[in-house]
Amino acid sequence: MNAQEKKHKAPRSPNPAKTLAVGFMFIILVGTGLLMLPLAHEPGITITPLQALFTATSATCVTGLMVVDTAADFSLFGEIVVLSLIQLGGLGFMLFATSVLVLAGRRVSLRSRVLLHDTMSLPGLSGAVRNTMRFVLIAFGVELLGAILLSIHLVPRLGTARGVYFAVFHAISAFCNAGIDLFSTANSLTTFVDDPLVLLTIAGLIILGGLGFAVLADVLDKGRHPRRLALHTKIVLVTTGFLLLSGTVYFALAEWNNPLTLGAGRGTANKLLNALFQSVTTRTAGFYSVQQGNLNDASKMATTLLMFIGASPASTGGGVKTSTVFVLVAIIRSVIAGREDVNAFNKRLPLVLIRTTLSIFLLYLALLFAGSVLMGLLEQPRGFSMVDLVFEEASALGTVGLTAANTPALTHPSQIWLILLMYFGRVGPLTMMLSITRRHAGYRTGVRYPEEDIIVG
Repeated sequence: MNAQEKKHKAPRSPNPAKTLAVGFMFIILVGTGLLMLPLAHEPGITITPLQALFTATSATCVTGLMVVDTAADFSLFGEIVVLSLIQLGGLGFMLFATSVLVLAGRRVSLRSRVLLHDTMSLPGLSGAVRNTMRFVLIAFGVELLGAILLSIHLVPRLGTARGVYFAVFHAISAFCNAGIDLFSTANSLTTFVDDPLVLLTIAGLIILGGLGFAVLADVLDKGRHPRRLALHTKIVLVTTGFLLLSGTVYFALAEWNNPLTLGAGRGTANKLLNALFQSVTTRTAGFYSVQQGNLNDASKMATTLLMFIGASPASTGGGVKTSTVFVLVAIIRSVIAGREDVNAFNKRLPLVLIRTTLSIFLLYLALLFAGSVLMGLLEQPRGFSMVDLVFEEASALGTVGLTAANTPALTHPSQIWLILLMYFGRVGPLTMMLSITRRHAGYRTGVRYPEEDIIVG
């Protein structure tokens, strides 16, 4: 490194990307150890290290893919461990750790404030702790409301204690977009296919959790004056609404007469309800009211696309994120219109944001393609279709949890690959964004090379 480069190199500061990656890995490893304890299993059940690691990763990364049946194989202690991992992973360990420090009366360091600012997309350092506590209260408030609504149905069906426990578990799992349930890994919410209260409550929790804490807070503050909403909030709300509506219409049309999904003698209202739920759950939730393996191939591909997009930044969901897709569309529009700038809602998007968006999208696409080839080589000779394998991989990468290929039946190398995808899907895009932003902000060589055009397209 020469003197010029040293001169322009910024002083060392907290690295949010590294902290996030290590933090999530630590939680996963602790969860794996707890799930390996005999206390976490039902009598006579043996959980292998790979099964424990897969479960801990799926819960912490709020994915929902499972290689064991949570209700049948884990004891109450094991279920509580899984639920704790879901809550930790959904809120984000920095958000959760800061809440613990505040409740314990401990001082939140400047380093922690910087990490919160970067990871939660906060407006500034001055209100980092206050906003963090507000986000936690919003999360717990929404989960409590969801649990109360679910209790209306589950308490009469399961009894008071068990009904309340199930309601709390599934409210947290839904808001955190985890999709892990206690009804049966093989059936999820298929027993509630005709129950609007359960499906709409779960769907509402999924949507709210997938919007992102900053968006929820902004809507609460400025909801009466939509024009005052932040640009990020507008983009997330518009994109989310479009994806939910278009997904509902598509699944209703594509599966209307499929006797194994929507067309099994159900009325129009029920078909629309389940089409809506399918559209919602593909936003990284993992719950399902119709068996995913029974969808036609076109619907599986549409589901794969929606899972690839996922939820919104600083939310409990994964995927490339709604705002990323919005920016990609805005880039295409600017090219078609012959504009030099990329605009959205009468605002110009910065170049660093465009570069970051393209990097995230291309890296996701590369992982999806490379993994599809790998899993195709491993699983196609065993009778799995390529459509189902791509579906499975997109589900892991988008931290969704839907499966059309029966995850436990996959080979161990494929399950290990899915573990890596779930981990990257939860921390990768945000980590990469922070790493790129920090590099641009803190390191300059002072050299700009001459510009020259090349032929593309």
